[in-house]
Amino acid sequence: MKIVIIGSVAAGTSVAAKARRNTEEAEIVLYDKDIDISYSVCGIPYAVGGEVENFDELTPRNAEWFKKRYNVDIHTSHEVQRIDHEKKRIYGLNLITRKPFSDDYDALVFATGSIYNTPAIFSNRQFENVFQIKNVSSGKNIHNFIKTNKVEKAVIVGAGYIGLEMAEQLQRQGIAVSVLQRGNHPMSHLDWDMAVRIENEVAKQQIDFRPKETVVELVGEEQLTAVKTSKGNELSADLFVLATGVRPNTELAQTIGIELGKTGAIKVDNRMETNLKNVYAVGDVAESYNRITQQPIYRPLASTANKMGRIAGDTITGGSLRFKGILGTGILRFFDLAIAQTGLTEKEALKEGLEVAVLYNIKPNKPDYMDGKEMVIKAIADKSSGRVLGAQIIGYDGVDKRIDVLATAISFGALAEELFDLDLAYAPPFSTTKDPVHYTGMALDNAVKRRAPLMSPIELIERQHRKEKLQIIDTRSKKQFEKSKVKGAIHIPLSDLRTRYDELDKNVLTITYCNKGVTGNAAQNILLNEGFKHVYNLSGGNKNYQEIYENID
Repeated sequence: MKIVIIGSVAAGTSVAAKARRNTEEAEIVLYDKDIDISYSVCGIPYAVGGEVENFDELTPRNAEWFKKRYNVDIHTSHEVQRIDHEKKRIYGLNLITRKPFSDDYDALVFATGSIYNTPAIFSNRQFENVFQIKNVSSGKNIHNFIKTNKVEKAVIVGAGYIGLEMAEQLQRQGIAVSVLQRGNHPMSHLDWDMAVRIENEVAKQQIDFRPKETVVELVGEEQLTAVKTSKGNELSADLFVLATGVRPNTELAQTIGIELGKTGAIKVDNRMETNLKNVYAVGDVAESYNRITQQPIYRPLASTANKMGRIAGDTITGGSLRFKGILGTGILRFFDLAIAQTGLTEKEALKEGLEVAVLYNIKPNKPDYMDGKEMVIKAIADKSSGRVLGAQIIGYDGVDKRIDVLATAISFGALAEELFDLDLAYAPPFSTTKDPVHYTGMALDNAVKRRAPLMSPIELIERQHRKEKLQIIDTRSKKQFEKSKVKGAIHIPLSDLRTRYDELDKNVLTITYCNKGVTGNAAQNILLNEGFKHVYNLSGGNKNYQEIYENID
């Protein structure tokens, strides 16, 4: 058998490595038009900023190493340009010698990755100070430009993973940064009520964030000197970075009749095989599916590319590995902040027609006496089954641990109540006795089973706008109440509630709250036990309410 792989990096090299581990009989050949075959795309911003000292650290394995280790023939700077699938033959060009080449195959793997999703206004213009990040060479180009030019201002278009990482790295080098974002908030895949919390860190770091603002005109010739925006502003800068995402690189695959999925990426089965027999697709060019909804999604991540590559390499050589879908788990460091997400967001769940219970859980990663810092966990569960569907976390230390625990639990179909049963490690330097994951399970389960139902700040605000009759009880101290309170709230401290609840109407919808949720829950239980018909605890308390109220769309 002869396996030909088009493309390398995480997906293509994983195909080759797994296929070779399974058999010594196959001939394995890999072609890539780049000069590097294995590198960390995610590490490029940190090398640009000098946090990674040398770009070579991002390319630990070259073609020679791969040949010795796996007996795989790797041809870099070789672009495959045409495929005759009936004859099972590829044709291409050596980009260094400019000589054509051809090769035959028994099994063909597309690992052609993704291409820039370049804004139309930039697509036909080339400037020496406008960059996009895709490979090590692109990162080196930015790094060298900064070193050899006096860069004082930068404009970044896009506020996703790469946009925010680049904003961080440039700002740390003393460069004034402006970020343009098409949508209202950074990290647009998150629910907006979580994304707004990132804006606080953006402002703290003195980064100029410009939501709902796009580039409409370019000023300059060889160098771009300024951009004019949809809001009538003109932003001058020395450096411009386009971080507007990617799309699957499917052009070559389509020439031989490979079918695309709903997302525009190559449609594959759980063996990574396309609609053509013995033709496979892996990595950023291939479509994934959501592990919860079973629906196609396109979420190009290095971790997914590695999985897909391993499965394809195993499949081609007779193995039994199968792709089980993804949750789209991701995490970002933005200065001191950690931003993480797994599974469905609330907006995604609602789009799927699911009825969900929503929890905002504000807890420290470890005790206050160990300098614990708060994290905000937004978790959702299916109301009908209690299954945990997704979580978003924004905080500081320990966010990575909690998102991975929740991703694991969701992968195995955990119910909200089962999160409390997890036997998680505890010691004061690492966690509280009841971990934030435990609290998430307890409160989310109460919300699902309506023993102690929760009301989100958004729902409360919407009810207030509809002028519904509500009783809103602030259970905190007088000092806290006078400093900041929910609109329309009355003050009855928890310590007085048992003697003052007769001041309230048991038949009116009642919302209790404290600063973050715990005391509000205690008040809720008192009122429910005293015969109040409908009592909700404000999820995340006054702290969460004020954050959302101030930023509501």
